[in-house]
Amino acid sequence: MPRPLRLLLLFGFPALLLMAIGYWNIRPDSFIQPQETNTQTAQDIDFFVENAYSIQYQEDGKLRYEMTAKRLEHLKARDVTLLQQPDLQLFRGTPYPWHVQSLKGEVAPGGKEVELIDEVRIARTDAKGRPTVITSSRMTVFPEQEYAQTAQAVRIAAANGVTTAKGMKAYLQDGRMLLLSNVRGLHEVR
Repeated sequence: MPRPLRLLLLFGFPALLLMAIGYWNIRPDSFIQPQETNTQTAQDIDFFVENAYSIQYQEDGKLRYEMTAKRLEHLKARDVTLLQQPDLQLFRGTPYPWHVQSLKGEVAPGGKEVELIDEVRIARTDAKGRPTVITSSRMTVFPEQEYAQTAQAVRIAAANGVTTAKGMKAYLQDGRMLLLSNVRGLHEVR
């Protein structure tokens, strides 16, 4: 075999093979960064409502709740509803409702769980006119169980004083609250 042909086979074939492998593995389009997609795009929202209003009654005809929101957006892919400035009056058939507010909210599929986000405020005035106001940065509410919980810092201002804690479980039906840690209180004796 002539020497130039032998050199061509010896070095040329591996060089062509390396060039082909390089082309398949290092294509110009592989250097282009994929554009980051926004987690919520217009295609994700299958419907929205401005100035939403919802009301529900109990089986006995008494008012269960009344809810308003500045804007409501439903995300079809996750079956989640996003709320802007939700405002809920949770009557539970009584004349003394729990008034629940926040800047944002996220309702899980089926409405079984509502995540309240930013400037959460839950307030109630009892039959004797004594107010109770609970504030936190984030809270999860389970409307069917009339239960709320948070792992965030919470502040409870009541007629007889102020209590702060880290984490809370609130049983709204009977007005009982379980504070989880770092509990501090300032109470006025009457």
